[in-house]
Amino acid sequence: MVVNSLAFLWFFLIVLAIYYLCQKKKELQNIFLLIASYWFYSQVDIKMTVLLVILTLTFWLLGKGTAYYLDKEDERKAAITTNVGVVIGIGALFYFKYLNFFAESIATLASSIGIHLSWTTLNLVVPIGLSFFTFKLMSYVLDIYNGKISEEKNIISFANFIAFFPTILSGPIDRPKPFLKQVNQVRLFNPDNFMVGFRRVLWGMFLKMCIADRLDIYISAIWNNYEHHSAISIIFASLLYPFQMYADFGGYSEMAIGVALILGFKVAENFKRPFFVTDIAGYWSRWHMSLTSWLTDYVFLPLNIKFRKLGTNGTIMAIMLNMAFIGMWHGANWTFLLFGLYHGLWYIPLMVNGQFFKKRKIQVNAKGWPQQPYVFKMIGIYLVVTFGLMLFHSSSMTEFFHVWGSIFSHWNGGLFFDMSTMVNAAICSVALIYVDIQEEWFPKKQLYLPSWAERWRWELTVAVEMIFIVLFGVFDNNQFIYFQF
Repeated sequence: MVVNSLAFLWFFLIVLAIYYLCQKKKELQNIFLLIASYWFYSQVDIKMTVLLVILTLTFWLLGKGTAYYLDKEDERKAAITTNVGVVIGIGALFYFKYLNFFAESIATLASSIGIHLSWTTLNLVVPIGLSFFTFKLMSYVLDIYNGKISEEKNIISFANFIAFFPTILSGPIDRPKPFLKQVNQVRLFNPDNFMVGFRRVLWGMFLKMCIADRLDIYISAIWNNYEHHSAISIIFASLLYPFQMYADFGGYSEMAIGVALILGFKVAENFKRPFFVTDIAGYWSRWHMSLTSWLTDYVFLPLNIKFRKLGTNGTIMAIMLNMAFIGMWHGANWTFLLFGLYHGLWYIPLMVNGQFFKKRKIQVNAKGWPQQPYVFKMIGIYLVVTFGLMLFHSSSMTEFFHVWGSIFSHWNGGLFFDMSTMVNAAICSVALIYVDIQEEWFPKKQLYLPSWAERWRWELTVAVEMIFIVLFGVFDNNQFIYFQF
């Protein structure tokens, strides 16, 4: 069930009505929310819902065990229960996402040196959202062990944290403390939350349907038939892909955040205008922020402490391992691993020059616009990201090299251009760029409107977005790119 589908709309309207009928009874409201979340997830695969329930119960008990041993000041047993949780979480990821990949890679490596190993590929179905909810499960036991939260005594509240239907498929990845605090409070219908949430859902639909899905028509036509297209067409499609990814995943995140807000929850933000930066650290501080912050807290910082005796070299090692984890988190493929390591390499100049931990300031002219060096650096980082996403977009290293082979050999042809698709996408993209520029560089200045229009600013904005969706939106329910992770 895609979030921007008619089926989801009917599901959400029914959930919303019953949910707020129960608003004076928090326990009943939470039970209904959990039932709705499990039903929503079961539409993907009922067997995977059983796995979700088992993992939820397991980690809830592990959390209780960790808290119990900490109360008894038995550090060793508390560490054991915590480590068991981490092993189960990583084990679930490894079994479903990486077992075939590693087994086949080992068999291939052994065969290259004359050792023949037999391996039958397992037909494993990767649960949608596995990479997202396993991180939430692991952070729960880790936060208890590190004293950041207390155990959650109510299994219903904890299960809602893991299975919350707006975010379970593709995030954002919430932390236990803020979400559990909210789920244990009374949530009354709030008109302001409803209006803001509705706007964010509408904006997310605009990003997904009018930009991401429009661009996908062109980009897929080029990428899936790269051997028949010119170098300039492949390069142009590759330059558009980061923008498509931003609109696609950013659109889902906006919808998830908006739906959660309508239900009375403030969940983690995931994007903050990621292309308005001048280095790779700035990019990752604004792109998929809930994943970046999770790995920073639970992977990079512990590794950095472990390697601190090595100084800058230790920090480089920690960031390279962290970025390798980011790459492999996306899937079991050498392209993803190299994607992460490639981004890690761009951190090294920042660390060598002492720029890694420094705040980044924008130099602007008298009118508030950024100066040229800043803009050129923005363009440079966009190109860096584009090359990395060519790895990300490739189904294998063979395809990646073939794409580049086509780029170097097909310089005779012209630019393939789908006029209607690209004009529609361009109109909507200009709207997104305008909004991002406004929020990034001129947040305190608003577009001047006549007094009558000023009074109806909110309504006019909603009407314009809805008109854009009707006129330019793609309505064939394309899945979101990040559903595969």
